[in-house]
This record gives sequence, C-alpha cells and structure tokens, in this order.
Amino acid sequence: MMILICFIAGMGAGLGTGFAGMSAAAVISPMLITFLDVPAYQAVGVALASDVLASAVSAYTYRTNGNLDIKNGLIMMASVLTFTLIGSWVSSLVPNQTMGSFSTVMTLMMGIKFLARPVMTTREAMEKISPRKRAVQSVVYGAAVGFICGFVGAGGGIMMLLVLTSVLGYELKTAVGTSVFIMTFTALTGAVSHFAIGGLPDFTLLALCVMFTLLWARIAARFANKASSVVLNQATGAVLTVLGIAILAVNYL
Repeated sequence: MMILICFIAGMGAGLGTGFAGMSAAAVISPMLITFLDVPAYQAVGVALASDVLASAVSAYTYRTNGNLDIKNGLIMMASVLTFTLIGSWVSSLVPNQTMGSFSTVMTLMMGIKFLARPVMTTREAMEKISPRKRAVQSVVYGAAVGFICGFVGAGGGIMMLLVLTSVLGYELKTAVGTSVFIMTFTALTGAVSHFAIGGLPDFTLLALCVMFTLLWARIAARFANKASSVVLNQATGAVLTVLGIAILAVNYL
C-alpha cells in the first residue's frame, strides 16, 4: 500500500514539477495524510524533500536547453529562502486541517488559466523588460512566494510560475526552468526546517517519494523542453487541472 501511494503521489508530483515547476507537496502531502495517516507537518517535510532532487534535475534539463535565467533567479531565491524559513516556523503553530487548501485551489486555477489563456510571450519580448525593474519585483514577490511555500509546503512553485509569467514577463519554458531552479533551494530549506522542528519521517516512505518524484520529473522536463509553446501550455494546463481536481477529490470526497 505504501509503495502504491508513493508511486501515484510521486508521478503526480514529478509531472507537476517537470512541466510547471510545481511544488511536490501539492500532490504528495494530501496523499500521505489521507491514505497513510502521516501527520500533516511531517508529510509536508517529506514532500519538500522529494522536491529537492526532482527540481534540481528539472532545472539542469532546462538549463542545458537554454531555458533558465540564473542571474535573476538568484535574486528571487534570496528573498524566497528568507521568507520560507519564516513561513515554515509559522506553519508549525497551525492545526493540520488548515494546511493545503490554498495550494489545491491555486493548482486548479492555474491549470485552467494555461488552457484558457496560454503564455505566448517570446524570448525577445521577455528581454525588453528593465533588469532593475525585474530585480525589484523579484525581491517583493519572492517574499510572498517564500512565505507561502514555507507555510503550506505547496503553492510556492505555482505562485512563482504565475509571478514569472504574468508579472516579470517570462516566456513559459524560461519561467518553468527558473522556477524549478529556485524551488530546488527553497524545497531544501523548507525540508530541513520541517525536519528540525517536527522530527525525521519514516526513511522508507521518504526514499520512495523521492525516487518516484525524481523519475517522473525527469521524464516531464525532457518532454517539455522539446515541445512547442502551444503544446507546452496545453500539457501544463492539463496536468495542473487534473492534479487540482484529483487533490480536491482526495481531500473532500
């Protein structure tokens, strides 16, 4: 039962990470909590730990295809990491049932958004935005994204993708590549702080989630970098919509 749940959760989380830079916790946390009775705070820690390697491998894949903005990503990452720690501490004081609802709704809404209004920004249009303006926006919005990621362990990747595409004007592949680059370090910080505060999880559970998430993230990232913008928007929207519906079903049906 544990292997099956971890495989399904890892597949959903890996596809979400590779296609959209989504935090693995949006999928893994509700699955572990609902079907394996893992405490919510510990489940988020497992999910964030699973996100580390999955995001790192995805970021490497996007980087080799020239779809990663490291310079501006580092600026946003500094802001995100600071507020991830703050959010993680605050979430340890919140009851289990409060965690996760926001990220689930955000995942579904983002999926519908990509299907209805795809991101068709070109690289040329992206590069016309002032570097200084982009840096300031990265710090401000990074603080909000970091707190969300630390607080619920999910939603950070989705919010970051929204900021990168809708506010900073990134084209989709570069936005996802930059998002998973940042999420690698954000997830690591969040996981360490969760384990330090809430204790270490079951090692077998952790290993299974990490392995399956990594596998599917690698597959999704390779496909995404070879796909056209139209296909990538459709695939990203479909994956997020299905995951959003599935998570809602797991939580409330």
